[in-house]
Amino acid sequence: MKPNTANAGLELLTPAQMYAADAAAISSGTPGIDLMDNAGYAVFRQIVVRWSKRPVTVLCGPGNNGGDGFVVARLLLEDGWPVTLAVIGDVASLKGDAALAAGRWTGPVVPLAPAAIAGARLIVDALFGAGLARDIEAPLSDVFALISRSGVPVVAVDIPSGIDGQTGQVRAAAISANLTVTFFRRKPGHLLLPGRSHCGETICADIGIPQSALPPGEQFVCANDPALWQRCLRSRAIHAHKYDHGHAVVVSGGAYSSGAARLAAQAALRAGAGLVTLASPKLAMPVNAAQLDAIMLAETQDAPALGRLLGDRRKTAVCIGPGCGVSGQTRAKVRAVLA
Repeated sequence: MKPNTANAGLELLTPAQMYAADAAAISSGTPGIDLMDNAGYAVFRQIVVRWSKRPVTVLCGPGNNGGDGFVVARLLLEDGWPVTLAVIGDVASLKGDAALAAGRWTGPVVPLAPAAIAGARLIVDALFGAGLARDIEAPLSDVFALISRSGVPVVAVDIPSGIDGQTGQVRAAAISANLTVTFFRRKPGHLLLPGRSHCGETICADIGIPQSALPPGEQFVCANDPALWQRCLRSRAIHAHKYDHGHAVVVSGGAYSSGAARLAAQAALRAGAGLVTLASPKLAMPVNAAQLDAIMLAETQDAPALGRLLGDRRKTAVCIGPGCGVSGQTRAKVRAVLA
């Protein structure tokens, strides 16, 4: 789907698309360090409105996600929180905006190890963002397991470390967060399992990247939301007739497999169909009739009977499949639907 104001916020960006949006914002005049400061502040704000001051360990990785973590740690320290900052590798190896953010940190830095977790009552995971492209191995995976066993609440920056932002898959090991704060747009990994189950509550924060950073003409996957499709539903005029809003036919399975078709028929009615008919085999008629009111019933024992029902051109939509199985009779009915 192409970006537009009606879909603002619903686009799910792949890591590559998010990188391009960052680059576009920077090219348009927003310094990268400002975006990093805004990201860190967004995480800080979500923390202070949820938790009281307590010992917090901020885990920082070797890239820009780690730079966000340095900003979070600095803001928490300035706010009076007891902060331990633990890093992977050498701070001196950080580059670009992450190095600038690290240079503003005035507290001690310790290596990422089990000792850095001990005593923490809150953990900020700023190790790896959505663009992680390798599996998590020991000893880091051991630290992840320790965090999980500790029961300490975790706030993830962008996405829990170890989750692939594009697929939602676990890269061998992953942190599970209570809160995830991502930026500008969510990523597929926030919604796809198993990543979704690792994110906890997910907040998408505005950090100053403009809507125009989404390239015109680019195709995006979007999160399912009424804002995407609600405008496609026809409103009902005061003088409207039921046939103005279509007549849906749902093909029912047999007497012992009719529930799915009833649910589909009820969904069609609730979605706005003017009329809904459940095309039911003879033996399923009593069970369907006992559980439906506004939905009509038509006995269609076989494919020819279904074909005759659909010969009425006022029937405008057909659903076949729920509870119908894969028998020869079902195949014949499918052919009748397609005729």
